[in-house]
Amino acid sequence: MSDYIIASSSTADLTRDYLDAHGIPFIRYSFTVNDQLREDDCREESRAAIYAGMRRGDELKTSMINEYSYADFFRGLLDRGKDVIFLDMSEKMSVSYENALRAAETVRAEYPQRQLYVMDTRCISGGLGLLVKNMVRRQEAGESFEQVIAWGEENKLKIAHRFTVDDLKYLKRGGRVSNASALVGSLLNIKPVLYVPDEGTLDVVKKARGRRAALKSIIDGVVHDLNRCDSEGTEFMILHADCRADAEYVRDEIKKACPQVGKTEISSLGVVIGAHCGPGLLTVFYRCGGRRPD
Repeated sequence: MSDYIIASSSTADLTRDYLDAHGIPFIRYSFTVNDQLREDDCREESRAAIYAGMRRGDELKTSMINEYSYADFFRGLLDRGKDVIFLDMSEKMSVSYENALRAAETVRAEYPQRQLYVMDTRCISGGLGLLVKNMVRRQEAGESFEQVIAWGEENKLKIAHRFTVDDLKYLKRGGRVSNASALVGSLLNIKPVLYVPDEGTLDVVKKARGRRAALKSIIDGVVHDLNRCDSEGTEFMILHADCRADAEYVRDEIKKACPQVGKTEISSLGVVIGAHCGPGLLTVFYRCGGRRPD
């Protein structure tokens, strides 16, 4: 049995089945649906219900996790008598990361005999999930606390994140596009294609005309990445916000162009990112030689 714990947050957008099967503790982000407070439980049925509600007009708001909640979470882990590696979403995407760092500093003083490592993953959503899965795989294979951390730090920027959204109003609400840009974009059927660079932000890198063009841009970017590295057996996570048919189309097109790729998992996108980007968001995550938006 391992002498350390790998823990994460609900924003890794892993399925509850996976988290439970591998015994991965996770801290839950909270959100409101029409001002009713809820917690992200990572269940597929919960995610599907949320996106169905958003299509009916439900309004979602998300909250950061405060320092005290992180501290309580860390204490509960360290009380098990093991060291801890904690992975949350990119520092650039949430104030929560800074709260986790402050909480960790406080808790380390209470458990001087234990190690608590908080990684700035520079990943979000399924990119974070893919990082967690790879590190857990190494833990379960017998690698040490230090070895798994070293692998994570060396490889976190090799996890590519490609997104497209279907409705600009959600990006407008979050301040990522202006009111005027959202109006013009909607009139012209513009679908932004987004990417996570090394800094861990979420940037618009292309504006495609129509949904199918946006999906093609994602597929082209993936294939371009895979052709620049050894992609034999590359693992993919494709997450969607109530658009599974598009997710299957993207998966099939990638496999058609690159039959050497490995397992491709399709599941529902987590609520926190989905709240800011809306139903119809489609994302692809995979390891490659390095992040390049082109």
